[in-house]
Amino acid sequence: MTPYFSRYFGNPSSLYRFAHTSREGVEEARARVATALGAEPEEIYFTAGGSEADNWAIKGVAAAHRKRGDHIITSAIEHHAVLHPCRALEKQGYQVTYLPVDEFGRVDPADVEDAITDRTILVSVMTANNEIGTIQPVAEIGRVAHDHDVLFHTDAVQAVGAVPIDVDAMGIDLLSLSAHKFYGPKGIGALYIRRGTRIESLVHGGGQERGRRAGTENVPGIVGLGRAIELATADIEGHNRRIAAMRDRLVRGVLGSIPDTRLNGHPKERLPNNANFSFRYVEGESILLLLDAHGICASTGSACSSASLEPSHVLLAIGLPHEEAHGSLRLTLGDANTGEDVDYVLSVLPEVIGRLRQISPLTPACARMPEIE
Repeated sequence: MTPYFSRYFGNPSSLYRFAHTSREGVEEARARVATALGAEPEEIYFTAGGSEADNWAIKGVAAAHRKRGDHIITSAIEHHAVLHPCRALEKQGYQVTYLPVDEFGRVDPADVEDAITDRTILVSVMTANNEIGTIQPVAEIGRVAHDHDVLFHTDAVQAVGAVPIDVDAMGIDLLSLSAHKFYGPKGIGALYIRRGTRIESLVHGGGQERGRRAGTENVPGIVGLGRAIELATADIEGHNRRIAAMRDRLVRGVLGSIPDTRLNGHPKERLPNNANFSFRYVEGESILLLLDAHGICASTGSACSSASLEPSHVLLAIGLPHEEAHGSLRLTLGDANTGEDVDYVLSVLPEVIGRLRQISPLTPACARMPEIE
């Protein structure tokens, strides 16, 4: 990315000589994204991130197909970048079906088919869940949608670089991605739009991105996205083996050392780097604070830290009671992690949970863990 911040500073949409190198960088990145998805370069459109791509896919299809229908199908565990646009469309008179999921967070393709009506214009189901890591049967859902002549969008922000994706084989018409999820820069993403798909623009203005997405191109970000996706998809199978081995050891260690603990998400059909747990009798925010004091960065499914007392909608959708959903912890592994990191977490986490249960008024006497010296 570095030379595109300084030496290659031209506006890629201009005609002067300084623009040519910038344009070449953008188009090379577009080709790299297309290769990673099994798409064509002209089907890739750069955005400011995954949220914009999701909004564009949903609102753009809704606007372009309003005369044909006004019904959208999605799932109850989608990212808010999908759920909130759907709710906004409901206020405009569209009908939205929010499909339930099973205890592991999987959507049943049969439920998708049952929900389709003659007014359905779009099915939007994520490839993999950002909280619990469950991977959806995307190819089957895409097949169902196409059997009924309905467009299929998938939010693949969490999946790109971790799950092999072929938009043709999986029946995907629109796909959202974000660079920072596979070690690219923040603030840049892309939307794949299958050739021939009718969709209205979300951002109007200039003629950039072949007239579909206005705004001067973020050249360094686009170049970074292109290189990052190339690296992330070069050896997905080998990468997943290494990361999943650490994840599995982490899961076994946590479940084996901390009683009243549950693994959330599908035990096998899940992202290789994701481990999401619920610990009874404790609050997720308290766990995060104590882990942070030990130099461990994690997150929780509870939204309390964002001024909401409601627990994660994903954990509620898979059937967890509120008190267990509040005691959730998501640990994700990356390329920089090692087995020593897993050992460290397994040495710290039981002590943290034990300490919190000792002071929690929710903990019954029989469930209190002995404090670890």
